Amino acid sequence: MIATRAALAGLLVCAAALASAAEPVAPVQMHGASDVFAAPGVTIAWGILRGATEDATLVVVRIAVDAKTFTHVAVDGVDPFTRERHPLLAVRPVAWMIEVKTPRARYADLPRSEVHLFRSAEALRSGAPALVVYYLSIPDTTPEFATAMALDAYLDDRIAKAKLK
Repeated sequence: MIATRAALAGLLVCAAALASAAEPVAPVQMHGASDVFAAPGVTIAWGILRGATEDATLVVVRIAVDAKTFTHVAVDGVDPFTRERHPLLAVRPVAWMIEVKTPRARYADLPRSEVHLFRSAEALRSGAPALVVYYLSIPDTTPEFATAMALDAYLDDRIAKAKLK
């Protein structure tokens, strides 16, 4: 009887281990609180390109990804109340630099932005990003620029400096 209890206890431990191994691992979620964010394998910088009108003003998010760390990236805009999602950047294999340009006005309806980073094609298929960097709106520290050239130089500089830290 003691051997049976021990065997049963062993089976329960094995079953619990298998059940927990089958559960998807929740992604690490990090709040990108400022206009630049850096973590191993990814650097994100924000800037605003002023247009002739508010409707023509663009928010530009530049994402530098290390392909050795993450294989795929996607960006969603999210309504925090309804949780409705709209892709701002469809899932794609990482490239050295990825830019997401959206009208500033979209932040009125979809203020939350999420950058989803996947470590493998298998993780992508299972819908399990390793890292989600989220913003609750346009970061307060995001600067505005009158020209695309000034914005481009700024984003390049911010990403280079953040990667050195």
